[in-house]
Amino acid sequence: MDSIRIQGGVALQGKVRIHGSKNASLPVLAATLLVEGKSFIGNCPRIADVYSMVSLLKELGCSVYWQETGLIIDSTQVKRGDMCREAVMGMRSSLFLLGALLGRCGEIVMEHPGGCVIGERPIDMHLSALGQMGVEFTERDGRLQAVTAGLHGAWIRLPFPSVGATENVILAGVAACGDTILEGAALEPEIRTLCRYLQCCGAFIEGVGSSRLIIHGGRKLRGTAFTVPADRIVAGTYIFGCIGAGGNVLLERAPEEEMAAVLTVARQMGGRVCTSPEGIYVQAPGRPKPVRLVTVPYPGFPTDLQSVVLAAETLSCGCSHIEETIFENRFRIVDDLNKMGACIEREDCRSVTVRGVDSLHGASLEARELRGGAALVVAGIMAEGETIVSGCSYIYRGYENIGRDFRELGARVTSV
Repeated sequence: MDSIRIQGGVALQGKVRIHGSKNASLPVLAATLLVEGKSFIGNCPRIADVYSMVSLLKELGCSVYWQETGLIIDSTQVKRGDMCREAVMGMRSSLFLLGALLGRCGEIVMEHPGGCVIGERPIDMHLSALGQMGVEFTERDGRLQAVTAGLHGAWIRLPFPSVGATENVILAGVAACGDTILEGAALEPEIRTLCRYLQCCGAFIEGVGSSRLIIHGGRKLRGTAFTVPADRIVAGTYIFGCIGAGGNVLLERAPEEEMAAVLTVARQMGGRVCTSPEGIYVQAPGRPKPVRLVTVPYPGFPTDLQSVVLAAETLSCGCSHIEETIFENRFRIVDDLNKMGACIEREDCRSVTVRGVDSLHGASLEARELRGGAALVVAGIMAEGETIVSGCSYIYRGYENIGRDFRELGARVTSV
C-alpha cells in the first residue's frame, strides 16, 4: 500500500510508543561485520532501510534472523565485498558498509549509494578520510572499487562534521593497525550509540561524545547483546504533529536526553512539554506561535525535523522564518503546502518565510523523500477535508507505520 488517506481536522489525543532509531540501527548493523560470533541487536526498527541493510548483510554472507525484540546477526561466513546494485542504490546508508567491509575483507565493489534526493550529499569526505588510512579508490563503469593492503591508523580532520564520514572512520579505525585520531567528528547521538556498541564488543575508543576521537585499532571484537535507543526524529515528528494539529499526546520511551534543541523549539512554538520516565508529554497551544528556525548539526536543531516544523507553522499566529543550512534542496514540500492553502514564500534555496493562515484544505499530494513525506502526512492531519499522500514507500524507510501511530493518537488515517 503506497498511499495514505487522511480525514483531517481532528486534534491528537493519546499515547504512542516510539520505535527504535533508524539512524542508530544502520551503522550498528554495519559494525556487526567486524565482530566474531553472534550479536543481538535489540529494539531494531522494522523499517524499509533496515530490511535493505539486512538483505545486504545476507548477500555478503551473514546469517540474519529476526526475533520478536530484535535481530541476531552472525558474520562468520562473510568473504566477499560486492554488493547488489538495487539495494545499494536505494539506500545511502549502505555507505556505512564501506569502512566495515574494508576492515573485514580489504576490498569492496559497490554502486554509488542512493537514498533521498535532498541535496548533492557528496562522499568526498568518506573517500578522503579512508584514503588516509591506506585505501585506494578507483571507479569503473559507474562502480566504486576500494582496495587496501591493510588499514592503518591516521590523523584525520573532517572539514565538516559529517555523520556518515565519522561513522566510516570509526568502523575502519577499530579494524586498523595502530591508532586513529579523528578531529572534527560529528556529535550526533547515533555516533555515541555506534561507539558504545563497539566498546561492548571490545573496542577501545576515547573521547566518545566529543569532536575528538581516538580509536585504538587492532583489538579482537566479539559479538554481544545491545539495545538501540528510540528514534528521536520519529518522536520529533509526533511532537510537531501535535503542535500543528492540536491536542495532548504522550510519546512513550522518547529519548528526551537527545532532544534538547527539539524540545526548546516545541516550547517556543507554544507547546507545553514535560518529560518523565514514561516519555515526553506534549500539550498543544490553540495555534502554533511563530519561530525563527535554523537547522545546524547536533546539538542544534536537526535538519530531519525541519519539514514537519514547516508544516506545523503554516497555521501559526504570525510570520515564521526557516533557514536550512545542511542540505540545499529540502524545501520540496513548499509547493504541496501552498496547494493546501498555506502561504510560504521561498527567499532562496535555503530559506523560506511562512505566514500563518487560518486553515489548510485537503489535497492529493506525493511524497518525494522521507522526512518531507512524513510532513505531508502531518499537514493532512492539520487540514480540513480529505488528503491523500502517495509515494509512501519513502516514508516507510524511516517509520514503521506512521498511519498506525497517528491512528493511536486519534487521527483518521488509513492506508490505501
